[in-house]
Amino acid sequence: MIRPGALNLITDVPGIRVGNAQDMQRLTGVTVLLPDRPCVAAVDVRGGGPGTRETDALDPANLVETVDAIVLSGGSAFGLDAASGVSSWLAARGRGFAVGPVRVPIVPAAILFDLLNGGDKGWGDTPPYREMARAACDAAGPDFALGNAGAGTGAKAGALKGGLGSVSAIDDVTGFAIGALAAVNPVGSVVMPGQSTLWAWALELDGELGGQTPPRRPVPPEPDLPPELHPGANTTLVAVAVDAPLTRAQALRVAIMAQDGIARAIRPAHTPYDGDTVFVVATGEGHPPGPAVVARIGAIAADCVSRAIARGVYEAAAAGRWPSWRATFG
Repeated sequence: MIRPGALNLITDVPGIRVGNAQDMQRLTGVTVLLPDRPCVAAVDVRGGGPGTRETDALDPANLVETVDAIVLSGGSAFGLDAASGVSSWLAARGRGFAVGPVRVPIVPAAILFDLLNGGDKGWGDTPPYREMARAACDAAGPDFALGNAGAGTGAKAGALKGGLGSVSAIDDVTGFAIGALAAVNPVGSVVMPGQSTLWAWALELDGELGGQTPPRRPVPPEPDLPPELHPGANTTLVAVAVDAPLTRAQALRVAIMAQDGIARAIRPAHTPYDGDTVFVVATGEGHPPGPAVVARIGAIAADCVSRAIARGVYEAAAAGRWPSWRATFG
């Protein structure tokens, strides 16, 4: 049996906290996933226009085996500065990869584009992302806001307002907790053409999407793309957490499988205009599970990703010129 955790958030995975900071006037923000201790991580990038930092460090062939935080940020390339704020926050608390007496925090990050959403981006020579990231770290805890919060503050999802979504799944078969966190800003659509039904409707648990109406008719075999497309102007960012003791190679396999959750919730996904990126962090300790367990974790993770994407859109409120799903269909 698979059921949501107590909060139905990624923080139902033991050892995970999440913090948000946002600026509603600028319509942008930062989300930080903050493990209680360094943990194994991996990343899989499928979009054609990614913006990332320190993702090469997560290659299983490379030296550093754990991360201290994961950052999801708005702001396009300006938002990559959020990782510097998190790094300084962690270093001040003695956390990071030990190099002699020095601690260097390992903070992979990915960004989405929200610069043309109607918010005031006139910040001059001081983008706000470093300070927002530090504020997100200060706010990190088990409970956090969804929708117009953190990295989802200025996001859009096709023709609708996007947002920050999160869910969890407790797997009674393996005993592991799995959760997903998504900042939803795709070029593709999250709803079926000509209907109100979210693509991820069939995966809804416990009314987390308001009780989705099943589709009324077949879906036409036609991509649902906007008439104008701008390179690098979109992206869905995802973090998955699991309390299994995965190796780095196993975490990478889960990240690869979890990408399918994007494709099940957004149509089309992984376009040249998106920078779709999935991080996986594994907080467990002990002997790594076998391949059958890894396969089950990856399958559940993919479903969690779909649910988190849909929930980010469901929880979002209208902002800028983007209407919300609930105002449009609810």
